[in-house]
Amino acid sequence: MLLLENLTHAFVEPDGTPLPVLDIERFEMAAAEQVALIGPSGCGKTTLLHVIAGIRRPDGGRVVLDDTDLTTLSEARRDRFRAVHIGYIFQTFNLLPGFTALENVLLGMAFADGGADRQRASDLLDRVGLAARADHKPGALSVGEQQRVAVARALANRPRLLLADEPTANVDLANQRQVVELICDSCRAEQVALLLVTHATEVAQRLDRTVPLAEVNRVGAACDAQD
Repeated sequence: MLLLENLTHAFVEPDGTPLPVLDIERFEMAAAEQVALIGPSGCGKTTLLHVIAGIRRPDGGRVVLDDTDLTTLSEARRDRFRAVHIGYIFQTFNLLPGFTALENVLLGMAFADGGADRQRASDLLDRVGLAARADHKPGALSVGEQQRVAVARALANRPRLLLADEPTANVDLANQRQVVELICDSCRAEQVALLLVTHATEVAQRLDRTVPLAEVNRVGAACDAQD
């Protein structure tokens, strides 16, 4: 379902020196599989998710999702493909502060083929336990509730793959387990593959498969904290 092959990416330092961040010979995920990539800060986790999502173009190699190689698409076509096929949970949630929880989920549907589906948005908020808070804006929600809205938004378009970037990083320790279980259970219910990156072993262990990023990324410890 997802294949990374000969994937490379480097940042450029101020003096023009390339700083390698990713060098992945091969990485695969099956449909509906749940995989945790674990590694310390600075090992390329966020950069890798950006490359898989088509937010950032790699320097070389392939990113293939359901027979579509994102590296061959223009920026506009990558954006369109991501809107339809890939859900993304950001570390900082990226909710729009001027919109309610329901409106944030609806906006997540704006660029997909089916357009906004108010009933599905409401159903997703109900699934994550926020039916009664649908008309609240992010500023009136707790951090945990904002994370739940982000989960609902990421699933809004029935993606094939959900990418989760350190989803417990901004959630207090008492709620971390609930957040991870919510994401995993929601993906299972929707038959969505989940690729979650984290530095926390206790988070990674809750998924079907745990892969140390250093095992697949040949840059290893040399990667910079620009992750």
